[in-house]
Amino acid sequence: MTDRLSARTLGQVPPSVGRPDYDFANLGVGIVHLGLGAFHRAHQAAFTEDAIRAAGGDWGIAGVSLRHADAPAALNPQDGLYAVETLAEPGSLRIVGVLRQALAATSQADAVLAAMTAASTHIISLTVTEKAYRLDASGALDLADLEIVHDLKRPAKPISAVGWLTEGLARRREAGGAPLSVLSCDNLIGNGRKLQDAVRTMAAHWDAGLAAWIAAEVAFPQTMVDCIVPATSDASRARIEAGLGLTDQACVSREAFAQWVIEDRFAGPRPAWDRAGVEFVADVAPYERLKLHVLNAAHSALAYLGLRLGHQLVREAIADPELSRFMDALVSEEIAPALSELPVADYWRGCRARFANPRLDHRLTQIGEDGSSKLAQRIFPLLIANARAGRPSDRLAAVVQAWLELAGQGRVKDPQGVRLQSWAGSGSRPGEVMGDPALFPDAFRTEPAVHRTLMGRAD
Repeated sequence: MTDRLSARTLGQVPPSVGRPDYDFANLGVGIVHLGLGAFHRAHQAAFTEDAIRAAGGDWGIAGVSLRHADAPAALNPQDGLYAVETLAEPGSLRIVGVLRQALAATSQADAVLAAMTAASTHIISLTVTEKAYRLDASGALDLADLEIVHDLKRPAKPISAVGWLTEGLARRREAGGAPLSVLSCDNLIGNGRKLQDAVRTMAAHWDAGLAAWIAAEVAFPQTMVDCIVPATSDASRARIEAGLGLTDQACVSREAFAQWVIEDRFAGPRPAWDRAGVEFVADVAPYERLKLHVLNAAHSALAYLGLRLGHQLVREAIADPELSRFMDALVSEEIAPALSELPVADYWRGCRARFANPRLDHRLTQIGEDGSSKLAQRIFPLLIANARAGRPSDRLAAVVQAWLELAGQGRVKDPQGVRLQSWAGSGSRPGEVMGDPALFPDAFRTEPAVHRTLMGRAD
């Protein structure tokens, strides 16, 4: 039987595999991260380790899995070590050691809150997906959401990401804790501002003094993150095991490209992320808009339209001649005009090359999940902008219609799946579905030009 990756077996790893060249076992924790998924392990954790290697500092990460214990169960027997496989020509493997704690919130609530409260913790970051913020169609905290209702009534037993963060900040205030920076690393327009508003809203319902303390002591910088991280598969695990000569139950794969842009607005210390390639800027919005409305919007388009055509992977969908032409026209004729001040054409060329990576098995079903949350960020703002300006949106509308069809059939997972399947079962047309405020923002009901955007189809 193959040995398992751990601090004890690290010396068995071949010399070609990168490994921590610092004293990771004694690294202090300076960051608590909510959402211990593959993206964080492949992206922010790797950037943080590179910053430690460049400039030192106790910036170990306490990773928290809010829903399931799978990630901590995989990481803890490995002493927090895991491999990152870079899918490129040539590819590479590295062992990351910056993850110093792996906690399951469902069974280790006291440890999670203690980590947030610790004086050594200066940053709390999140990658929990768009839906986990529990926002309504306007982008504000949804006070009718069942998880939010629970957390407002039982703040000491949170279940939502916003609830965990707010309770952690409440305990930090009670302990006389130092100022803190909170980094949302999810694909939300204005992610820092929206998270700040959501946390302050929840805090104000608990304690006006807490809300005031958060306003004075906690910074919520805007961020933009970018790296394609496909779901780990049996095939990728087998490749990584062959490269390590060890079993790794927590390994991840990613493309070579990675970008992290952060608003330069912190309440306290931060790692030397700039020494690892992170960009600190005064305004994240241009980077954010390119990412969300070009790369992410194109990903969603490929997911729904590609699945309809029988494709399974992004690289298969972008190689389809007809769909490829559709995507070029979508970007040049409907997305670029809505982002006229940004270098959309050059950015799209880079995206196309990344999508076509022959080593990247990025499944369309993975991208297609949670469309009701994702399209609200990626596609709807473009439709609204084009409608108001009198510009065409037929191809954007076709993407939304494909999502309605697939989610209505239960072919892609969606937090509004029951609602979507109910609409589909009633034989409703898009014009009727737009009346549902849980699925579409107010502009689709109150502005005739916006309402009409979904009534036609692309050629």
